[in-house]
Formats: sequence, C-alpha cells, structure tokens
Amino acid sequence: MAGSEGKLVGIDLGTTFCAISTLDDRGQAITLPNRDGEMLTPSAVLLEDGGAVVGQAALDVALEQPDRVATLIKRRMGYPTFGREVAGREFRPETLSAIILRKLALDAEHRIGPVRKAVITVPAYFDDTRRKATKDAGRIAGLEVLDILDEPTAAALAYSFQVRSGVPEPGGLPQTPQTVVVYDLGGGTFDVTLVRLSHRRFECVAIEGDVRLGGKDWDDRIADFVAEKFKQQYGEDPRSDPQSQAALMAAAERAKRTLSKLNQTSITCTHAGKMLMVPLTRADFEKLTNDLLIRTKLTTKDLLQQAHLNWDQVDRLLMVGGSTHMPMTGKMLQDLSGKPPDNSLAVSEVVARGAAIHAGIVASRAGEDMGLELTEEAQEAFGQVVEINVNSHGLGIEVKQNQDRINDILINKNTQLPTAASRV
Repeated sequence: MAGSEGKLVGIDLGTTFCAISTLDDRGQAITLPNRDGEMLTPSAVLLEDGGAVVGQAALDVALEQPDRVATLIKRRMGYPTFGREVAGREFRPETLSAIILRKLALDAEHRIGPVRKAVITVPAYFDDTRRKATKDAGRIAGLEVLDILDEPTAAALAYSFQVRSGVPEPGGLPQTPQTVVVYDLGGGTFDVTLVRLSHRRFECVAIEGDVRLGGKDWDDRIADFVAEKFKQQYGEDPRSDPQSQAALMAAAERAKRTLSKLNQTSITCTHAGKMLMVPLTRADFEKLTNDLLIRTKLTTKDLLQQAHLNWDQVDRLLMVGGSTHMPMTGKMLQDLSGKPPDNSLAVSEVVARGAAIHAGIVASRAGEDMGLELTEEAQEAFGQVVEINVNSHGLGIEVKQNQDRINDILINKNTQLPTAASRV
C-alpha cells in the first residue's frame, strides 16, 4: 500500500538555508514549501521556554538576542560541542541540526503526509566524522536516513533527471555520455566535483573542496569593511557588541544580495547610539573578496588536473548553491572554462531535488515502499540507474615511524567505492 511506511524525501541541510524535496508520480523531484510558503528555510534555531523555533523567526530574534539563537551549525558538525552556549546551555551540533531536520519534516508532512525516510546531503569534502554526525542528527530527528549524499552529486542527479520539453529522458540520465563539472558554492562550504553521466550510469570521478569557505565569508568581508569605516569615524568597533555585530552581519548579507542585482548599495551600521551609512559598489565588493573567489578558482583548476582533463573535454559546467547568484562567480567560471555556466534549475533547490531522486534510486534498488504511486516508466528508470562514487579524503592508519606517528594512506583520495585495502 502506497504511503504505508511514509514518504521519501531528500533534504539539503545547508549552512545558512535548508530545503526539502520529494518525488511526484512521474519520478520528478519537487521542492516542498515550508509552513510560511517559502521554498528555503533559514538554518537558525531559537531556544526559548523549553522549546525551539526554526527559520526566519529565529533569525529575526537574533538581531536583538543573538545569545539565544544558533546559526552556521553545519560548520561545527563533527565537533564535540557547538562551540558557544545558546540560551545559557551547551549543545552538540547534531542536536541543533536535528531540531532543524524535524522542523523540515513536520512542514513536509503538512503537505504530503507522514515522512519517515530521507537522504540528507553534505559537502563532498566532509570527512567521515562529519558525515556520521549528520546521520546521527537525522536519527535524533526521528528519520531513517537511507544515505548521506554529496551535495554536488545530488545537484548533478537533479540536472540529469530534469524534464526536457515536458518528457523525461528514458532511464532518467542522458543517452549521450557527458562529462560534467559541478561548482557548488553554498553559504558555508565549497565543493567542486567531476562526474560522468550516461544512460543508466552516474559516475563520480573526482572531488575537491573547502569546508571553511562559503557565502558567509563574503558577508564577513562586507561587515569588516563597514566596521572599519565606523571605527575611523567614531573610534569604536561595532563588532565588540553582540547585538551590533548581529545587526551588522544581517545588513552585510542583505548588501551582498543587493549587489548581485544592482551595481551599488548602502549599509547602515548602528552602535552605541551612533549611526553610519557606508556606500558600497559591486566593483569594490569584488575587490574586497577577490582572494576568496580565487580560492574557488584554484580548487576548480586542481580538480581538472587530478582528473587529467582540460576544459575542451568537459561538456557542461553546472553552478549550484545560493552564493553563485553573485555575478562574479559566473564571470570567473566563464573566463576559466570558456563555457557558459549552466544554472537552468533553481540553484538553491537543486541539491534537495537531487537528494529526493537518490532516495528513489536507493529505495527502488532495495525494493522498499516509497510511499508513492510512481508510473511504471519512473519505477524502471530508478531501478536501472547505477551510481558510482569516490572517497573525498585519503584513508589510512596511524603508524609509528622512528619517534613520530604518521598517517599511512591505504586508500587514496578519489578511489571508486566500495573498495578495500590491506597491508602486511
């Protein structure tokens, strides 16, 4: 009976925003709006009166009471604690992430009925500790986590299964083999992945990334720029006060979004009863953050070198993540590759959609109830897809060498999975 075990969903548990998707009866991924009607839910948790509030309301409170709100939780995944107290208490990142996941699931249930099984995405460059922490968060939230999926892989799946002219390609994936680079710049992390797509086969070839680089770093540059102007004017630093700092960061994030559409904006900074309005042009913003963009460029070049490919051998260049709305990213990629970047799907929703597709593939392969009335064509498409992934980090064991201990690598980075290795 369809729906007897609850619906399958894919969840993009982002650093700054989250999204949740499911499949329709044709096997196409659809993003589910939250209770407020928004496709994206801010990754913020407000703790009050023994309860928790997730989303925009939590962000709004953070402007006045930042000590009661947790944000950027994803950057702490894999650590023993969140790193600072929230509402006077210390929390594990898994616990805070579970609160967000539960909120997403409850909002989805309001539209599609019970949600039990999920695929949750993580940055491709997450290590095993961070991946396990993410899976634990799903379990704490009451979800059966079918798999932890790399975000660029999810994005490539979504692009591959997208409807063209209203008709899905047979088997979901392209008939003609394609080599695809996925450039994923999110709110807190950056990944770039090379995948090969062909009929019924999805192969991840190589992964590079930086788990400490994302749109938040662009926000920080604006905030620091404005704070220094304030110090020059008044001799005081607005970053020294939690409330002033929270308001400044919110203004910086808004300015970044505005400069993605307009050539100039102004940022208002208030602190200790004083106010300063600082103008900022897109050109100046790009100068302030050029080194951050170059980091993503160098990482992308490293990826192709590892795969022994040049850009002439790449068929598509996909842009993923909300931070790719910044014009500087598309221009840099165009100049680097000589190819127009593809952002034909909603860049902030595509990862969740790909996670839902992967959930369908996993469930179909295992013969599990998806809680859906899929067409025969869709069931066949999911059941025949072959996925091949690689490990994002080298794996080894600690050995003693003279007086030192070193990591003796047994499985090299970008090795196809599953695999095994031993050494005597």
